[in-house]
Amino acid sequence: VQLQASGGGLVQAGGSLRLSCAASGVILSVFRLNDITWYRQAPGKQRDLVATTASGGTTNYADAVKGRFTISRDNAKKTVYLQMNLLKPEDTAVYYCNFGRYWGQGTLVTVSS
Repeated sequence: VQLQASGGGLVQAGGSLRLSCAASGVILSVFRLNDITWYRQAPGKQRDLVATTASGGTTNYADAVKGRFTISRDNAKKTVYLQMNLLKPEDTAVYYCNFGRYWGQGTLVTVSS
């Protein structure tokens, strides 16, 4: 299984980005039955959970991003998205997607003040 994360970049505070995490090497039925989670890790800090989309469609968010970030999944494309609005400098981090024991390579989000 490989997870390809993309969509990071440099944005000003208040701006938006959409991250994508595309899975390959996994059959659709397995992908649909698993939770997919976005994590982030800022320099010198631990990796923290950002948002999860469960197989049943429920979602969960860290308090720091509630109301600003939206996680969604397109099972047919085996892709999970993270729409990030009203970005803040403290959102600056490398964002990773996770599927079971598999991790994407990370995509860097930098928010300037």
